[in-house]
Amino acid sequence: MLSRVANSIYWMARYVERVENIARFLEVTINCSLDHPGSGIAQWEPLVRATGDEDYFREHYGAFTSENVLQFLTFDRQYHSSISTAISRARENARTVREAISSEAWEQLNTLYHEVKEASCAAEDFCNADFYDNTVQQCYKMTGIMEATMSRGTAWHFANIGRFLERADKTSRILDVKYFTLHRRLRDVDTPSDDLLWSAVLRSTCSFEMYRKRYHALTVERIVDFLVLDRKFPRAMRFSVQQVRNSLSEIAGPVEEEHNEVVRQADELLESFANTTASFIIDHGVHEFTDSLQQSLNVIGEKVHETYFASKAFASVPQQQQ
Repeated sequence: MLSRVANSIYWMARYVERVENIARFLEVTINCSLDHPGSGIAQWEPLVRATGDEDYFREHYGAFTSENVLQFLTFDRQYHSSISTAISRARENARTVREAISSEAWEQLNTLYHEVKEASCAAEDFCNADFYDNTVQQCYKMTGIMEATMSRGTAWHFANIGRFLERADKTSRILDVKYFTLHRRLRDVDTPSDDLLWSAVLRSTCSFEMYRKRYHALTVERIVDFLVLDRKFPRAMRFSVQQVRNSLSEIAGPVEEEHNEVVRQADELLESFANTTASFIIDHGVHEFTDSLQQSLNVIGEKVHETYFASKAFASVPQQQQ
């Protein structure tokens, strides 16, 4: 497979996963703000903090109002990780490699692109929970179509790597900022308000029902264990990195696996999961752990580019902006 094709498929899947996660974060926050009126900035600021682009937001928007945050994360075409920008980039990547993906996947992605584009023309009318729920459902449909219509070959594995790297990153970011926000509000610890907000964390990561089946009561240690270390839940960080590692094993070349730097980095990260516990993470700092994890994921992403997309063994292509 040409590196250009692999690169485009990787980023197509990664951008679709980004759109799904952002849309779900916004939908949950809108619903939570209705259930928890008066929270104001406390609900919306963490979403901007999760992006790591607070400086850009402050420069262009100022206050952390619901209107500003929704516009920033949904329709800001100048911001590289807004829903509008991400879905445009996903579609452009797919358009250049239509021969490598199924026609059904292309048609679904094209439909989602036009829906978001139409919504951006009347942003104030579309920034509601129904719009974000529909966007999430359309992303699920796109992922499901790819699962059902693509052979488990090189193209699918590059899509899988992009999807799960993005998923691990977004799960870690929402846990990080929500944990910080919740434990900054000491008066709410172990109160119904605290339970409501922890429920929002689980819903933001699409894990509420599965967590309840596993643990029932909401406790910080159990939530961290489920979202970080669970081996079976498909949005847990450990599960996501394992999926990346599995797909790396199925991609041939350009170097042997024992000399592959991407594989080494993924194995090191999996080993770190195996050698820790939720209580250890909490005692030594959730932020410190997730910050280190995000750095490791960034390194894996960089090594994917260097090994497969910019290698002399393949046709060199420029890395796209993250």
